[in-house]
Amino acid sequence: MNQRTLVLTLGALAIAINVIAGTVVSNLKIPFLFLDTVGTIFIAMVFGPFWGALVGLLTNLVLGVTSGYTAIPFALVNVIVGLVVGYMVRKKGFRFSTSLISGILLGILCPAVGSVIAIGLFGGLTGSVQDVAVLWLKQAGTSLFAATFLPRLGENLIDKILSVLLVYYVVKNLPQSLIKRPSVKKRDSYEKR
Repeated sequence: MNQRTLVLTLGALAIAINVIAGTVVSNLKIPFLFLDTVGTIFIAMVFGPFWGALVGLLTNLVLGVTSGYTAIPFALVNVIVGLVVGYMVRKKGFRFSTSLISGILLGILCPAVGSVIAIGLFGGLTGSVQDVAVLWLKQAGTSLFAATFLPRLGENLIDKILSVLLVYYVVKNLPQSLIKRPSVKKRDSYEKR
């Protein structure tokens, strides 16, 4: 199987994993988890930021059609997941520390971007359990952005760190013949130090 066919096949599988895992976790009302980006993270780790971002975008388009159009604007969040993980692995290498830092970055970036989208399109309320905290914080005098961001921050930190580390251990244990991870560019020996 050539590389392009492998990327497209695994990309389609990753989209399905995102949709199924996100839907199951949402329906089971599991606290502090979404797991709707594990496929995006997998593709970004293995094939790089472009493919990760594409899987993220397509995931939210599928979710928009299957479970409600409100998921489509949040595609930007899933695209950011693919870009951050893909670039981190490409620049810093495929390591536990890179994965942990990626999870922390995503745990902060995703709710920040998601909050801006939620405020711009829905006034900060998205019909989730978090809306209670948003309304309470808003009534307590907190700014709309802080009231929207803070309830999402804790959940996203837990979800994104766990998701990235889960995928890290899965990818680490895959046979090298199946995947070709992006390599870190080594310094040229002629480069000035």
